[in-house]
Amino acid sequence: MKNILKAMLIAFLAIGTMASAAVKTKAVELNKGQSVQVFSAPNADGAITTKTIDEAFEKSGLTMGGDNNMNSPFEKRFGHVHYKTYNLAMFSNTDLTVKLIKKYPKFGSLTPLTMSIWSDDTKKTMNISTLTLTGMSKAVGIPENDPDLMAYAAMVKTGLKAAMPKGEFQKTNFPIVDKKSSFKQEFTVDISETDPAKIQEIKGNIEAGFEGEMEPLGFLLPNYMNLQTDVFDGLGFKEYDIYVTYSICKFDVIYPVSKDYPAAGAWAPCSMYIYHKKGEDKIHIGYLGVDSWITSLGMTDKEATGKLYEAQGMITKILEGLN
Repeated sequence: MKNILKAMLIAFLAIGTMASAAVKTKAVELNKGQSVQVFSAPNADGAITTKTIDEAFEKSGLTMGGDNNMNSPFEKRFGHVHYKTYNLAMFSNTDLTVKLIKKYPKFGSLTPLTMSIWSDDTKKTMNISTLTLTGMSKAVGIPENDPDLMAYAAMVKTGLKAAMPKGEFQKTNFPIVDKKSSFKQEFTVDISETDPAKIQEIKGNIEAGFEGEMEPLGFLLPNYMNLQTDVFDGLGFKEYDIYVTYSICKFDVIYPVSKDYPAAGAWAPCSMYIYHKKGEDKIHIGYLGVDSWITSLGMTDKEATGKLYEAQGMITKILEGLN
């Protein structure tokens, strides 16, 4: 009888172990191929704040380019907030950014990277969304096995775990975006000048025209990176005359989007590059279109998607007018 009971106990434990392994495997498969990841941690005591997250990212080698409390303008403009905490933050690693731009100039559309930080006020958790390795790869068209891209994705995970040591990646069910799908918005400005001073003058005119058109339409430009002068020149990397990026945001877009899709901050503020390679007759401008957000998050809300397309139309009109 003892032997029978022992055998039954062993069999029961084996089944339980197999079931547990199956659940873990299923969770991994569920998230595989998705472009956005959500990392969450218990925060009933309020110990995790946007400040502690920023500090952890900095210590992990990720320089913060800004962490914006969206609730303050949301409250003033719309009279209501969706979460007690909702921030959009920008971050980057200079070394990996340079390595990737040298190989893939359009990586500027992910420079800086971004994340949303929000509280689940029912579950008492703090949550962070970022792009996955797959998401970065698909968005810019970089091979997923590129060692520098893999290192960047790994560094993001390190930052997340440092920020929230008790956190875990959540099982999500975001759609899988077709690798062949391209949502890049790309533009060029023709130039015939070869004199570096004249090219810088053209750059100044483009920036002034862009900023002058964007701001009256309610767009914010919370971050500007002049990689050419601030980074490339110091490294002796002279392939470009111009390489700058802008971060772009609009309150009346992110407010309705964030209500049902708080993880959208993995794409926002969106990054736009402007670059000119020496010897070329074109200045390149580009960013990731809003279909990157819509498809990767499975967005169906008409108000949210309508606002995204409206904003993209405004930006497109401005950029097309620069040539």
